[in-house]
Formats: sequence, C-alpha cells, structure tokens
Amino acid sequence: MAELAALLFDVDGTLADTERDGHRVAFNRAFAEANLDWDWSEDLYGKLLAVTGGKERIRYYLDNFNMEFQRPEGLDDFIAGLHAAKTRQYTEMLSQGIIPLRPGVKRLIEEARSAGLRLAVVTTTTPANVQALLEHALHPEAMSWFEVIAAGDIVPAKKPAPDIYVWAMEQMNLSPEQCIAFEDSHNGIRSSLGADLTTIISVNGYTRDENFDGAALVVDHWGEPGSPFTVLQGNAHDANCLDLALVKKLHG
Repeated sequence: MAELAALLFDVDGTLADTERDGHRVAFNRAFAEANLDWDWSEDLYGKLLAVTGGKERIRYYLDNFNMEFQRPEGLDDFIAGLHAAKTRQYTEMLSQGIIPLRPGVKRLIEEARSAGLRLAVVTTTTPANVQALLEHALHPEAMSWFEVIAAGDIVPAKKPAPDIYVWAMEQMNLSPEQCIAFEDSHNGIRSSLGADLTTIISVNGYTRDENFDGAALVVDHWGEPGSPFTVLQGNAHDANCLDLALVKKLHG
C-alpha cells in the first residue's frame, strides 16, 4: 500500500451538518422570495437527498413531487435562478455563524496540515457554498489550506458517479492508493468507492440507516477527546475519536 499523502473531504453532512438546517432552509427562503408556495419539510428533503446537486434536486422535485406546477418557458434558467437565490441565502446564513463544523473536523484538519498531508474538497455543492463554510466555520484563510476545491459543475456527472474524485486526484497527480476519502452518504461512498478510494463515513440524521458496505469505518461523528464517537461499522482499533493515527491505520 502506498503511503498516505492526501485527505479528500466531502462537505455537506461530512464537515458540517448543513442539509436539514442549512440548505433546506435556504431553499425554502429562495422559494418564498420567488413567490412560490413550495415548502420542503424535513421529511420531504430527506427524499430529495436521493439526488445530488441543488439544481438537479429542484428538477427532481418538479418531476416527482410537484408535477402540477406550470413550468415556465426556459425551465433551465428558472431553476438556475432559484438555485442562485438559494446559494445567496445559504452563504448569508453561514456568515452569521448559524452552521458550525461537526465534532472533530477542525481538530483533524489541523492535525493533517501540521503533519504535511495534502488536503482537497470533493463535493457536489457550489464553490460559493464551500468558501462560505470554510471561511466562516473553519478559518478565514481556510480556502488556502486546500490544494484542490473540486465543487459544483466542474464535472458533468455528479455523485454517485466517481468523476469528481477522479478529477481531483488528477489535479493533484495522485493515485487512489495515496488518498483517503471522507463521506456521509450512500451516494458519497458510491462515488468514492467507484474511484477506488478507502472511505471513512460519518453519518448524519438523514443518512444513518443507509448502506455503507465497503467503508473502512462508519461512525456517528469524528469525536473529540472526552466526547467519543460511536462505531456503527468497522474496526476503530480501540480509538475513541478520529485522529490522524487512526486515519493512517484505516488507510493501511
């Protein structure tokens, strides 16, 4: 096995629990701003998470849950406009510090940086969303900590396709054997495993009961000293939180 060189992070649900109280709320605010009577409840949003990508999620909603809506001419532009408004609402929420990082995230990223490991973001969310989260929840200069920000529409096929992971590793001139991925969902692990990556999963309220066959480890969160994680699947090698030593063991 090659030596571990890089950590590749999904964002939504992995670095921060953004879906229920972040993206969902921002979508609803954008709909209200556009004078639409759409309301995505927590339960409905969980169903919409079957599809990755915000614009794709709106289209999936229209195709499967709101078929009676009279679609305007230029549907693509209509959806893009809604999504742009949603992104603005979401970044405003992040700037107010409403959405914190999940337990252990800042600690592990800082430990990896100190050890000289390379970092990348690999996500279907927009670059603006990534920037807002990293700068407001992690560190004002956090964008510079990540060698590659693979986000949004940078590849045509979004997760669960492996394309965005493949693209990120190509930019870093690394092989899958030199990397490890961090995900939170079934679509995410389908993407990372499709790119031949060892994968660590931290579930959230929407993904806890999903299938994570093939994961090196599944936990409820990354944990902190004194606030241990719960192992849901795999071998944590007697660790009680996800630190760099455990990551290297799982990679090896």
